[in-house]
Amino acid sequence: MSALARTSRSDIVGGVRISHPDRIIYSHSATTKLDVAEYYYSVSRWMVPHVKGRPLTLVHCPEGLAGACRFMKHSKLWGPDTLRRVRIREKKKIGEYMVADDARGLVGLAQMGILEVHTWNSTTDDIERPNRIVFDLDPGERVEWPKVVASAKLVRRVLSAIGLESYPKTTGGKGLHVVVPLVPQADWSECLEFSRDIAAAIERNDPDLFTTKFAKEGRESKILIDYLRNNRTNTSIAAYSTRAREGATVSFPVTWRDVRESLNPLRFTIDTVVPRLKRMRSDPWRSYWSSKQKLTTMMMKAVDLV
Repeated sequence: MSALARTSRSDIVGGVRISHPDRIIYSHSATTKLDVAEYYYSVSRWMVPHVKGRPLTLVHCPEGLAGACRFMKHSKLWGPDTLRRVRIREKKKIGEYMVADDARGLVGLAQMGILEVHTWNSTTDDIERPNRIVFDLDPGERVEWPKVVASAKLVRRVLSAIGLESYPKTTGGKGLHVVVPLVPQADWSECLEFSRDIAAAIERNDPDLFTTKFAKEGRESKILIDYLRNNRTNTSIAAYSTRAREGATVSFPVTWRDVRESLNPLRFTIDTVVPRLKRMRSDPWRSYWSSKQKLTTMMMKAVDLV
């Protein structure tokens, strides 16, 4: 973008003033802090339903990728008043978390220098009962994309056999998330147990490809089924969130028809997502929001039959 074009833009986005708007965040594309803020405002209609009411864990990169980035779990730093703060009891203390409930909240995160937005599986309205389960398929460096596609479809089939619909999204990396919407009923321990049992069953069926062991060494040719995303206080990358990595990739919800070998998850970037959303006729997860499915005792027992 030319210097003239930059100077003609306002540094106020969605009612939030952006400090240091010309700071370069992604050097490969000369993407600025103002660009990031405008991205979040542009996708807010799509993104807010995925983050509203959810406690956040954030990746804070105040100087962009050229500087240091760090995970920020508790809201000890300054933040704009567009963000809500909630106090949640943890094992040994009370933690204060940030929540972005609307478009101004998302822009406020960009103003803080946040490049990744990770969300809890529950909301502040019912913090002890998750309203989703997330399976994170994390491929080792030698796993090719077609195997990731086949693995996501396998997870879908296993869940469907039990009676649960699921929805896929890219992660901004080389993996995929398979997300199961729930009516809040089962607690954290039940959701974690269920997701662990599903992952273990898939691993038993094909131990050469799948693993539930988190150590990176030895799983270069395997896909980790990360079920710990379903532990209390653990999080996963939010749909439409940017990633703190060169390429400015974005986590993007897709349909199961989209999950095929020709899908390139690295093509969803801060530059390509907004034009794509303008072309889309409907939300790829449209039925997700009206789902009324529950995780039942019978479903949990059915995992033994997988």
